[in-house]
Amino acid sequence: MILLTLQNINKSFVMNEVLRDVNLSLAQGSRMGLVGVNGSGKSTLFRIIAGQMEPDSGTLSLMKGARVGMLTQDADIQSDLTIQEELERVFEPVREMEARLRDMEAKMAEVHDDPAAFKQLSDAYSRLMSRFEDAGGYEWPSRIQGVLAGLGFARGRETQPARLLSGGEKTRLCLARLLLTQPELLMLDEPTNHLDLKSTQWLEDTLKKYRGTVLVISHDRYFLNAVCDCMAELSMRRLTQYTGNYDQFAVQRQANIERQLKEYKLQQAEIARQEAIIARYRMYNREKSIKAAESRERRLEKLERIEKPVSEQRVRFNFQARRRTGDDVLMVKQLQKGFEGRVLFEGLDLHLRAGDRVAIIGPNGVGKSTLLNIIAGKLAPDKGNVIFGSNVDVGYYDQQQAQLHPEKDVLNEIWDDFPRLEVDRVRGVLALFLLTGDDVFQRVGTLSGGERGRVALAKLMLKQDNLLLLDEPTNHLDMDSREVLEAALDDFDGTLLTVSHDRYFINKVATRVVEMTPDGAREYLGNYDNYLEKKRLEEAGIEEAAQAGVTRTQLDKEKRLKRLQKESAKALKQKLQQAEADIARTEELIAQLEADMGRPEIYSNPAESTRVAKEHREAQARLDALYEEWEALSEASS
Repeated sequence: MILLTLQNINKSFVMNEVLRDVNLSLAQGSRMGLVGVNGSGKSTLFRIIAGQMEPDSGTLSLMKGARVGMLTQDADIQSDLTIQEELERVFEPVREMEARLRDMEAKMAEVHDDPAAFKQLSDAYSRLMSRFEDAGGYEWPSRIQGVLAGLGFARGRETQPARLLSGGEKTRLCLARLLLTQPELLMLDEPTNHLDLKSTQWLEDTLKKYRGTVLVISHDRYFLNAVCDCMAELSMRRLTQYTGNYDQFAVQRQANIERQLKEYKLQQAEIARQEAIIARYRMYNREKSIKAAESRERRLEKLERIEKPVSEQRVRFNFQARRRTGDDVLMVKQLQKGFEGRVLFEGLDLHLRAGDRVAIIGPNGVGKSTLLNIIAGKLAPDKGNVIFGSNVDVGYYDQQQAQLHPEKDVLNEIWDDFPRLEVDRVRGVLALFLLTGDDVFQRVGTLSGGERGRVALAKLMLKQDNLLLLDEPTNHLDMDSREVLEAALDDFDGTLLTVSHDRYFINKVATRVVEMTPDGAREYLGNYDNYLEKKRLEEAGIEEAAQAGVTRTQLDKEKRLKRLQKESAKALKQKLQQAEADIARTEELIAQLEADMGRPEIYSNPAESTRVAKEHREAQARLDALYEEWEALSEASS
């Protein structure tokens, strides 16, 4: 059943056309993601659907009786109510029913000697009790506590005045209130912006089980993959619908663009052929040929022209390191930091080698950004040391963009840091980040968050540092810009340490995930999906090991040994000989690579030195695995 239909919606602001002939059909119970570059009109469309703005033309149809609830990015709570009281307002009708039930119970006690009056009250009481139970009368206190815990509000904060919350906390409180209201159409504008990973995962699970229909604007591609079963894209003022989650949408969109481009080229070729025929007919200048030319011209005029597919402008950049580092890039030893008597983290160790791609995750408030500030030299640790290897140049991207100067214009923000560059070179770099024409004379303080982020990335690109510290680099970037950033980091020949809540980004760039806790940090090889799988196995392993009194590593070793012992002695001997031969070859390869590292033509060439260092790390890892296999085979054959 269709819950919402939009037909030929148009909207302009003065001379700026935002939406043109937008059509949308949203089925009841579906979960749709709405995507598009910043400024494409997503929030405008949301306000039209929510009834907060009228379209210039077109029609909107909503299922009769359906309630619409919308979460915006600008939550403003000014009341003197506490957090608990703000959420209890949602259940005011239920609480009124409960008060009436208590009142009826008292009256029933008074008239218990009057059978007629008692029966009348008893029947009314039963009807009201049924409505009360259907409305979740016994569940609402636990629902409030569940939503608060899921969205990261610590127990005990319920009595805090809501107006004293930070901007992000107010948005989370509005989201909690909306989820408790349970409208038939739930509209969320960037709901994960102020959530940590744990809260985001909770929201994903909640929305997947949500009884109503969900329409969500988000740049979080991992979130869209987890929640959405259909997508819609606003591009060039028009809207296109797709089935499936974000990854499926991306494939379909690319296929659509390629198909439309092919159809456009074929039609253009046919138009050119017809125009050549018309010109030839007219050249004959005979009555019959002129009529034939006019007939073909009329058919051409009636032809429905296929529009040439165009895409929004995309940023284009890459990162390069101006010199190579040693193998050891960064060592953090027993680091501790706190503020006003509260310890954020202690006993934290971290070791980065050349070419590492490390993502730091953890709950809000554990000190992830503080750690980057300490490594970047912006803060001093309370205890511990930060040690850099040889030739390390640190580039730091601050999510708050504190290194930018609000009073400067964009051009001088770059030029002042790189005065040797010609003005054309500076403007060329800014053009790569879609800052062209008069945009370069805007004051930095007037730019949007996304534009400031692009200016900061432009400066970082020009510095050519070999160790990049990135604090939430995808914040404020649209999806296309995020994809370009991921590609640029994938080609980067230096070392990367990033703090990010963007799980899709972590999957693309990280080869190691560090989970920060107040007690230190724990490392997991691989990207975010690998981290989740290892956490799941870890938890299962802990349960399994607790029963047997052994560690997960011991369990794995015992399973491998039992499997090998089932093989014949001859097969084991052959495998042992093969393992020894593989070890010898790998050791020779490592020795050769180490010799190559010392050759001037290698270490003076950043690309070659990075390649050799990568091959050396891979060979070393392979050797460790071979020795482990050799040890198991030796034990099984003994």
